[in-house]
Amino acid sequence: MSRAPSGSAPSAPAAPFVAVIPARLASTRLPNKPLADIGGVPMVVRVAARARASGAGQVLVATDARSVFDAVRDAGFDALLTRADHPTGTDRLAEVAEHFGWPDDQIVVNVQGDEPLIDPALVRGVAAHLAALPDCAIATAAHPIADPAEIFNPNVVKVVPDARGVALYFSRAPIPWARDAYQRNWPDVAAMPAPSTAVYRHIGLYAYRAGFLRRFPGLSQAPIEEAEALEQLRALWHGERIGVLLTAHAPAPGVDTQADLERVRTLVAAGA
Repeated sequence: MSRAPSGSAPSAPAAPFVAVIPARLASTRLPNKPLADIGGVPMVVRVAARARASGAGQVLVATDARSVFDAVRDAGFDALLTRADHPTGTDRLAEVAEHFGWPDDQIVVNVQGDEPLIDPALVRGVAAHLAALPDCAIATAAHPIADPAEIFNPNVVKVVPDARGVALYFSRAPIPWARDAYQRNWPDVAAMPAPSTAVYRHIGLYAYRAGFLRRFPGLSQAPIEEAEALEQLRALWHGERIGVLLTAHAPAPGVDTQADLERVRTLVAAGA
């Protein structure tokens, strides 16, 4: 595997940041997901505890549901009731940034409400990576993959970073396309060799500057965003830069389905 870009570690101490956890109650695959019980604790509260352990100066759950708001407050965390009609979690964060009047350079980490095992060091890391890249409006994370089944899986989002750890492109396609290695075996994925050039799987954790969050609702959807169904491509299309923190390993599993929930319950019971 080729040498990793310099984005493999933050180059500056962690800057002050806040962590916001968007939590919609509605879920087509897992009803009432934020309140799902994991070892006697609602999932969204477990996420908030992991975010607090990251060193965030403030941890806040942004939700459209009074039941989630109450559960979070009862557990001793801050919460804000937001509008129910936001099309994306980023729009919900924009409402939070506007509500608090954060300065444009305030770093805001969006911690997904269905990641109860999120590594606090990764949350802190994306904030530090953004702080180290003043020309970037956003930072995210990625880890290397080598299994062709993952590389060619359209549900696995790939990212190509440059030498500074700034994203060139995100795609559901196998990028970079190793022409000499892949072309002779295409379309037989099972026959594909491991890549000779690093391939990175995108991790859906984002740090934003508050100024970008305020701009985001006014950005039109991009053709590449619609084609790939990847919201981050809207930012690239409009000229924003996205830093990519490279980490060695895949993060712990999140929760999308009942099977995911049972797996996380088992991990928590085992002391994860």
